[in-house]
Amino acid sequence: MPGPIRTTIERLDRPSAYYYGRNKKRKYNRDHVDRDRDDRDRTPEEPEDPLKDATTLYVGNLSFYTTEEQIHELFAKCGEIKRLVMGLDRFNKTPCGFCFVEYYNHQDALDCMKYIGGTKLDERIIRTDLDPGFQEGRQYGRGKSGGQVRDEYRDEFDPGRGGYGRAIAEERLKEEEEYGRGR
Repeated sequence: MPGPIRTTIERLDRPSAYYYGRNKKRKYNRDHVDRDRDDRDRTPEEPEDPLKDATTLYVGNLSFYTTEEQIHELFAKCGEIKRLVMGLDRFNKTPCGFCFVEYYNHQDALDCMKYIGGTKLDERIIRTDLDPGFQEGRQYGRGKSGGQVRDEYRDEFDPGRGGYGRAIAEERLKEEEEYGRGR
C-alpha cells in the first residue's frame, strides 16, 4: 500500500507571516530559563488555528489613490461585505496602501483569496491574506512617519504609493538644498 498522499498546492487558509511573527515567544529575561527548558521537554500540542473560521481579509499593495468604492465593488463579487476598513497614515489620516475586508462567512473570504488575490486594481497587483480579525488601532500604518514600514525606505520611484520612500525623499531634498548652496 502506498504512503500518505501529499499535495503540491499550498493551503489558501494558512496563517500569514505577520500572524506567525506577532505570536512568537520572546525571551527577554534570563530568570525564565528553567521554565523555557520545561516547555521544550513537553510534547508540542497542536494549537487551535485562529484562521480556521476567519472572515476577515488583509489586502495589501494597494495604491494610495484607490478608493473604498473601488475596493467594495471588486470584493463584493465574492460575497456580501460586512465591513471595509481602509488603512490610514497615523498622522495625516490619508490612505496608505492596505485595508481590511470583513465578510459574513469564511467561505466568501476563501473565495476572495482564491479569485481576487494576485489580480490588478489601479494597475497594482494586490495581495490578500486571511486575518484573525480587525481590532481598533490596526487601521494605522506602523512606520516612523505614520505610513507603512515598507514605504519608509523604498528607493525606487512608485507613483501609486506616493513617489520615493519617505526617508529617501528626505535625503534627496537635503542633497538638493546642499547643492543649491554650492557645497
